[in-house]
Amino acid sequence: MARTPRHVFVPAWWEVKDGRWELRVPVNEHHWRPAAYADRSLVTRVGALHADRAKPDDHPTGRPTSSASLPSLVVRLFQHARIDDGVQLLNVGTGSGYGTALAAHRLGADAVTSIDIDPYLVDAARDRLATIGLRPTVEAVDGTGPLPEKFGQFDRIVATVAVRTVPAGWLAVLRTGGRLVTTIAGTSLILTADKRADGAAVGRVEWDGAGFMHARHGDNYPPGSSALLAAAHEIDGEDIATGRYPVIDIANAWDLDSMLGITAPGIEHAYLDEGHRRIAVMAHADGS
Repeated sequence: MARTPRHVFVPAWWEVKDGRWELRVPVNEHHWRPAAYADRSLVTRVGALHADRAKPDDHPTGRPTSSASLPSLVVRLFQHARIDDGVQLLNVGTGSGYGTALAAHRLGADAVTSIDIDPYLVDAARDRLATIGLRPTVEAVDGTGPLPEKFGQFDRIVATVAVRTVPAGWLAVLRTGGRLVTTIAGTSLILTADKRADGAAVGRVEWDGAGFMHARHGDNYPPGSSALLAAAHEIDGEDIATGRYPVIDIANAWDLDSMLGITAPGIEHAYLDEGHRRIAVMAHADGS
C-alpha cells in the first residue's frame, strides 16, 4: 500500500451535498491528499456520468455505478483470498484501478488480470497503472458471463462487485484448489469458496462484512423503485404509522439488511432523520 499512490487513480469524484451529487476536483494537494488517502470509498461514477468527464455544474441523478473502494476493504478481500507468491489472480471489477495496482505490486503485474464491463474505466485504469510502471492485463469484459479462453486459468478470483449467484464463468477459469472471494448482492455477506476436483466450489460466509455495488450488465443499472423513494420524501406525516420502538436505518444495519436481502430481495431503503422523528421507508419495484 505504501508503494501505491491512490491519488493517481482518483483525480475527481462525486460527493452528496444538500441532497444532490456535486463534483469534487481538488485544486491543490492540500485538498486532494486527505481525501485520496482517507480510508473511505470515493464515488467516481453516478448513473452514466464519470467524474472525469463531468463539468462543475453537473448534478447527475441515479445510483452510484463505480467507486474507488476504501483501501482497508480491498486488502481484507485479498486476505480472505489468501494471496501468496506465485498465484495468478483475476480481479473482477477494475473500477478506479487502485485494487488492481495493489495486487500487481504484491504479485507482479504479469500475475494479475483485471476486468470491468465499462470500457472507459478500463482504458483510464490501464493508463493510470502505466504511469506508475504497472502493466497488468486490463480488459473490458462482462464478468458475469463466459470469460475469454485466452485468459487461461487462475488460482484466485477476487470480485469487488457483488453478485447474487456465483457466475459459472468464474468456476470455469478457477483451477482445482483455487479460491474465490465475492460478496452476495443485496447483502453485506462475504463468501469464500475453494474449487473441488468435481468442478464445484465449497466454502462459507465469512465472519466479516462488506458492501459493494452490484455487478452491471450495461452502461447503467435498470430502473428500480427509486421514484418511490423520492416520493417518500414528500409523504404526509399523517400517512406515517408510528411505534414505540426505535426506527432503524436498515441500509446501515448490515446484519438486518443482509437478512432482508436474502428473504425479501429487491427492497430499496430510505431513511429520514428530521430531529423530532425518524422515518424509515422500504420500497420495492413491484409497487409495495
